[in-house]
Amino acid sequence: MNVEIYTWRTCPFCIRAKALLKRKGVVFTEYAIDGDEVARSRMAERAGGRRSVPQIFVNGQHLGGCDDLYQLERAGELERLLQA
Repeated sequence: MNVEIYTWRTCPFCIRAKALLKRKGVVFTEYAIDGDEVARSRMAERAGGRRSVPQIFVNGQHLGGCDDLYQLERAGELERLLQA
């Protein structure tokens, strides 16, 4: 499983998303893109135009941001996606 998360280091939503992933024991690759417009544009290309952080991908599939991640968790879907 390959989990990637684009973040800003001080973003509270990024911190919450990473905390959930860590609680679930997920090893992820973090791309801290603070102030890097080239990296942010690359992220937006992958995320269907979304430029907000965090943006989370599992096995190349875009899951969305922090709220999306927690919504998947509440619906019981996150575990299934992480085990795929």
